[in-house]
Amino acid sequence: MEELFNLNYKDEVEELKEQENFESLGDTKYLKHPDMEARLYWAFCRPSGSCEEQIQDINPIVSIMAFNHSRLRPLKRFQLINKEVIEDENLRVKISKRARMLFRDLIDNDFRELNQVLELVPQFLSLAIDQLKNGRLWNDIVALDLEVSTFLDRAKEYIDDDFINALYRKLQSFEEYDIHELKDFLNEKIEQKDLLNKIILDYYIKQSKVWLEDTDLHLLQKKSIESLLNKL
Repeated sequence: MEELFNLNYKDEVEELKEQENFESLGDTKYLKHPDMEARLYWAFCRPSGSCEEQIQDINPIVSIMAFNHSRLRPLKRFQLINKEVIEDENLRVKISKRARMLFRDLIDNDFRELNQVLELVPQFLSLAIDQLKNGRLWNDIVALDLEVSTFLDRAKEYIDDDFINALYRKLQSFEEYDIHELKDFLNEKIEQKDLLNKIILDYYIKQSKVWLEDTDLHLLQKKSIESLLNKL
């Protein structure tokens, strides 16, 4: 979008850079500037990233620039962005690269913010699913099972083997659990059972059976785990 800049404002901004309070001077001069090209350039140049007021700009092009150059969390950005950007497919394309990065981050986390964002902008569901399937996980944060269920309900028309296999990476692994930890975990899932998607429950049942096979337990201990699995 840099090709949209009117470079008449470049020299002005360069002069301001010499001042110690560069950002506050720029905000005073450009946040409410009557010329959208001035606001656009400042959304690009603002040192600490664009601010909330810039993302809320009445001009969708300025709002897009600010959205793309913000450092705010994804939910806040989507809450603030000019609604015209979300409603117009041609405008949404202009935030697609940044949105892809944001959904990569949302998938990396516990799915709470992911669901909040998709509640606001369901138009990006396919992008979220793409990042789940194809995006690299950068951390080992486990998704909250209740939030995963919400996501599954939202994405039910898109569920296939690739989707499910990718989702498994976000569920709790208990390979290192001892018997007490596993029991506590299964009891928690039993309490949540009516709220959890069957895909999640089936995964935990299957993984628990693998855990039993790989663990040298007394028969009675195994029976106690199997009893919990039967309640799932």
